[in-house]
Amino acid sequence: MEASPILVWTLQQEIPVPPDVYSLLVEAEQPITSFKTFRDSATFTTKRLIVRDAQGITGKKVEIYSLPYSAINMWSSENAGTLDWNSEIELWTRAGHIKVKLSKGADVRRIDSLIAWAVLQSH
Repeated sequence: MEASPILVWTLQQEIPVPPDVYSLLVEAEQPITSFKTFRDSATFTTKRLIVRDAQGITGKKVEIYSLPYSAINMWSSENAGTLDWNSEIELWTRAGHIKVKLSKGADVRRIDSLIAWAVLQSH
């Protein structure tokens, strides 16, 4: 029996790092790259994945998820098939199972490499 994910995020395409992400970083943490999400952004840094999720009608309420790479126990990547346009990354973490869907503009192999670099260098 497969457990349903605790979170599902969709990454659309790579974008410049949003300026407001810099205020979230700790000393010696650097942003690597960001991706557009449905209403906001996800940023890979040297220490974690930060996902900003604008909420409400105006989008002024923002929830921020911070996933340290050291919390990731395992991950899988699945490229898009012939009839399935979306790729997927799944993360198994200490907090639970997280599914990251990738739209056509997000390169599954690049994201898989980012996660491999981040997780393997943090352990």
